[in-house]
Amino acid sequence: MNHLSRVLTAMIVVSASLPAGAATESARLHDRLFTIDTHVDVPRIEDAAELDLINAPNTQVDIRKMKSGGLDAAFFIVFSSQTELTPAGYEAANAEALARFATIRRMLDRHGNHIQLATSVAEARKIHAAGKLVAFIGMENGNPLAGSAENLKAFYDRGVRYLGITHMGHNDLGDSANPNTRKGEPETIHGGLTDAGRAVVAEANRLGIMVDVSHAHRDTAIEIARASTAPVIASHSAVRALADITRNMDDDQLTAVRDSGGVVQIVAFNTYLKKALPERMDNIIKLAIEVGLTGGNHDPNTLPEDVRKRYLAERAEIDSKWPAIKSTVADFADHIDYAVNLIGIDHVGISSDFGGGGGIEGWRNAAETPNVTAELVRRGYSEADLEKLWGGNLLRVMAAVEQAAGAQ
Repeated sequence: MNHLSRVLTAMIVVSASLPAGAATESARLHDRLFTIDTHVDVPRIEDAAELDLINAPNTQVDIRKMKSGGLDAAFFIVFSSQTELTPAGYEAANAEALARFATIRRMLDRHGNHIQLATSVAEARKIHAAGKLVAFIGMENGNPLAGSAENLKAFYDRGVRYLGITHMGHNDLGDSANPNTRKGEPETIHGGLTDAGRAVVAEANRLGIMVDVSHAHRDTAIEIARASTAPVIASHSAVRALADITRNMDDDQLTAVRDSGGVVQIVAFNTYLKKALPERMDNIIKLAIEVGLTGGNHDPNTLPEDVRKRYLAERAEIDSKWPAIKSTVADFADHIDYAVNLIGIDHVGISSDFGGGGGIEGWRNAAETPNVTAELVRRGYSEADLEKLWGGNLLRVMAAVEQAAGAQ
């Protein structure tokens, strides 16, 4: 899509929220930014089947939506579920991570004329300057490492440039913000990072991988930020003061990331921005487990037809009984405002968690990305501020991590 077409598309999207003149300027401003979303989930290669990532109507992020919405870059995620801490469990986690990596690799191999992998800040800027979309790779959950820092190098070699230590459930690296209550896990079992977790943080520092504290228990997150010799990130988290759930970050966590020199990427996740009714979430989770929507797969279209019909019918009953919270771009901006006011404009960024449950009214997919810029413009953020929020801060941290690794 050429420059003029992209501007016109953005103008159409934002015009409903701003006066005509302001909408035009917001669209032009958005087009000038180098925009980076730090968390986009992908399916396993077997679930992706022959998914066309140029134009996938039922997918929140594809190449067409990125181009039309002026989303220039994204971290695509090598996710793995939290398994049992056994050789078989580690093997399953590694296989799942590699199956998601295969989806990313196939996208890059098939569509290299549209999107390319960047493994450094310099590569990202070069790809962007050439007019292509930029793909980064992040890793969510250190479970595939099987408790060994030595195993991280293999993922670095595949292009991973940030590592989330935990996901849902404690692992052998540290405590999670969301213990596995179905297995009777207590709030913490380690009191933060383990020795293995500290070794993984040190190895990430040595290699040049950003360490990600999203999904970590508050004590784990704070310890990671203090243990790391390079700045850390929270790749997709919201503010606990505005929505009191353990997955969100309290003021001490936000400050710890800032003090490391890092950045907190505020996430556009409906129930992280506004707290949902607990009965609703309990029943949704129970239903998802029953039908097999687990392990990072939230798409009912991947289910067998009879199971999909059952899921949709029971989900409609849940929606009727316990109506969904509907967070908006304005709610999202409230969390950005809070973080900026607490830790400063240099330490806040933006993420969607598209494909992993993210998406809100006004930013439901990558094509609607200009709406976020428009809301922030409406609140008085300058172009310099938006450059930082939309990727400048993240690239600064990534460069600092690269430099720290090179100095070792």
